[in-house]
Parts: sequence; structure tokens; C-alpha cells
Amino acid sequence: MGHPHGMTADALIVCAGIVGAACAAELAALGMRVEVLDAQSVGGGATAAGMGHIVVMNDSPAELALSLYSRDLWLQLAPQLRARRLRALRHALARRRRRRMASRPCHAYRYEAQGVSAELLDASALRQCEPAVAASLVGGLRIRHDSIVYAPTAGEWLLTQSPVSAKIGVRLGAPVRPRGYDRRHTRQRRAARRTACDRRERSGRSRPVAHAALQPKKGHLLITDRYPELIHHQLLELGYIKSAHHATGTSVAFNAQPRPTGQLLIGSSRQFDTTDAAVEVPVLAHMLQRAARYLPMLPQLNGIRAWTGFRVAAPDGLPLIGPAGDHAPGVWLAVGHEGLGVTTSLATAKLLAAQIVGQAAAIPVEPYLPGRFVHEVAHE
Repeated sequence: MGHPHGMTADALIVCAGIVGAACAAELAALGMRVEVLDAQSVGGGATAAGMGHIVVMNDSPAELALSLYSRDLWLQLAPQLRARRLRALRHALARRRRRRMASRPCHAYRYEAQGVSAELLDASALRQCEPAVAASLVGGLRIRHDSIVYAPTAGEWLLTQSPVSAKIGVRLGAPVRPRGYDRRHTRQRRAARRTACDRRERSGRSRPVAHAALQPKKGHLLITDRYPELIHHQLLELGYIKSAHHATGTSVAFNAQPRPTGQLLIGSSRQFDTTDAAVEVPVLAHMLQRAARYLPMLPQLNGIRAWTGFRVAAPDGLPLIGPAGDHAPGVWLAVGHEGLGVTTSLATAKLLAAQIVGQAAAIPVEPYLPGRFVHEVAHE
């Protein structure tokens, strides 16, 4: 893959993860010739390591706005992706303690206020939907119109088969250093008028933006053998954000996804204190123990593979979308999506492209601008 030799790009995308692929397709749709560089493969790194859950999250107004906007963009794209494993999926949020029940109406009202269909479930309704959940669960919140997508395949389609793919060149095995924003890597990079960086880390290393560094968060996932129809929704604990997104140390939260193959994908964990990609048995065991509180039959299932991935996160939990600053003129950032890279990729591309061409975006870009941190990037 790639443009003909010597062709000059209008924009260069560094890394071919789902965010990079979405940015490339959006810029190509605006008429730009785009070159995408990746040291490995399309949709590798964090894109391949995650669940591919397209979900609206409301931990903050800015997170809600970005994930909702992007979820709607995915639904618009769905007819073209049906054959590429985008499928509708609802998810239920469940909680074990009755004292948490009072918080569920607030969650539902926040979703409904933004036009997101949310249905409160009592204990009986929850077990009708999901007979396999623990008898101690006292209710849940069902969010409609979630989906799952096999993100590496979706990224491949955006780059090579979408209506704008003729304007996109892809160079794999390119000598791109994960921590470099400088323009010394390739002739194609020097020729590009704009550079967009989708830096979903593969190694777990990150480099600081301003005084607050982008941090790698290591996560574990496990996939089981095939157990068709065991669960029917993506299941998360109601306090997922609070449980999983600690600012320091190691944390786990319950998250289970029924795969189209009949397998169950079980998560999730967060670690700040390591860049070692090896599976850590104590963390994996802690994660599965928590999951078994919600799915009691889980210890009886056969787990066939576990793996890890690294998510790059900003201190405030929001991605950096916009100009890198005076220290790197012509460089635009689309980084730090943490666990919502697949969900927010299409909206990220829209916001980045709008800034590059000077158009108004569909939602305010200010919460995601890199300039909310001090404009200083440490070079090696």
C-alpha cells in the first residue's frame, strides 16, 4: 500500500490505529492527499487489544458529548460496515448493593436528557434479560444502541476500501519512533504540510505533554471458550468508571462482552505502575474474582487466552485533539483517548479536521484542546 513514489502528501498521519484511520479518512473526504505511516500493522497496538465496544459514557459533560457524537457517527456508518463485524448490542449496568439503587434514576435521567435511550430494570426484569447474573443483583440500567466493532477491520476498511481511500496511502514498516514529534523520520513526513499524530502506544511508553504527562494504563482482558447465549448484553457494573479509573495504582472493574463467536470477553483492569506487557496473574485473578461476583458461573468456564494492552491517558481523562503548539508548528494531536479510542475515533477525526481547515465543529472543541495544558513537550 502507498502513494506512487514521490507523491507529496497534504497531511501525514503517524500510526494506523483506529483513531489514525478515522483522521485519514476524514481529511481525505475534505480533498486532501493523506499518507499514513505505521511501524507495524493497520489496527495494531491498543486498537487490536481492546473490546471494540461503542458506548456512550457520561463521566463528564465533555466525555458524554464526544462519545455520543461519535456513537451516532458509527451508527450512520453501520450500513457500510455490517459485513465487517459492526453489530448492534445493548448493555446493562448492574450493581450488587441496594444502597446504590437510588443512583440509577440519576444515571437514566442524564442519558435521557441527551437523547440516549435508557431503561431502568428492577431485579426481576434484569434476570429476565440476563438469567446468568448473580441473584444478589438488585437492578440495572439498560442503554440501547450500543454496538461492537472489530476495530482493526474497520480501520483497514477506512484506509483501503472506503469511498475516499483512493486519496490515502499507507506505509507499513515505516521507521516511525513512538516518542518522536520531530520531522526527521522520512521524506514523506518532511513533504507533508500537516502532520497528525494518533499515538496509541504499543510499548506502554508515553512522553509528557506540558507539565502533566500522558500516562500509559496497562489493561488485561481474557476470552473464554464458546458459550453461546450465556449473556446477551455488554455487562458493566454501575460504578465502572469509579472502580476502573483510579488515578494511581491498580484497579479492576466488571465488564463482560458476548462476542459474535459465542465467546465471552472479560475485563477489565488498569495499572499505572508498569510498562511490562506480560500478563500478570495476580492482577488477572483479581479481575476475574470481581467478575465472578456478577457472573457466578464464570469460574466454571474455560478461559483460552489472556492478553494486555496499553491505553494512553491524559490527567483529566479527555483526549488531546488539536494543535500541538508553537514547539511543533504544523503538528496536530489526536492522542490520549484511554479506553474510549474506538468509540470516539470518528468524532475525534471530525473535530481535528474542522480545526485544520478552520470550520466550525459539531460540538465545542475547547475541552479537548492540547492547549489546556502548558505548551511544552519534552524532547529526548
